[in-house]
Amino acid sequence: QVQLVESGGGLVQAGESLRLSCAASGRTFSGYAMGWFRQAPGKERAVVAAISGSGGSTYYTDSVKGRFTISRDNAKNTLYLQMNSLKPEDTAVYYCAAANVGSGYYLLERSYDYWGQGTQVTVSS
Repeated sequence: QVQLVESGGGLVQAGESLRLSCAASGRTFSGYAMGWFRQAPGKERAVVAAISGSGGSTYYTDSVKGRFTISRDNAKNTLYLQMNSLKPEDTAVYYCAAANVGSGYYLLERSYDYWGQGTQVTVSS
């Protein structure tokens, strides 16, 4: 069992930065592939970035490439999402998720076993 707690969301202006954190319980954090998803009002939840258990492989959806960076500190059981040059269209509830399956990273919600409660990110223009 893994419990995930996100933090770091807030209200910022366009062009500013935020860093989201996701603290995970348990002693086998490195055994989980992790992902950040977001859900904007009226839209389905979708993957933003994903990372393998070792941190060696990462994925970004096209709209955030070059602006967001996913990383993890397995010694601290923590996942991060550094978000730079934020845009109003980045406004959403952001969720972290853990997948206890194989190696690599995963892009589909159904691949993930555990989810955090979400943190709101609002970017004003």
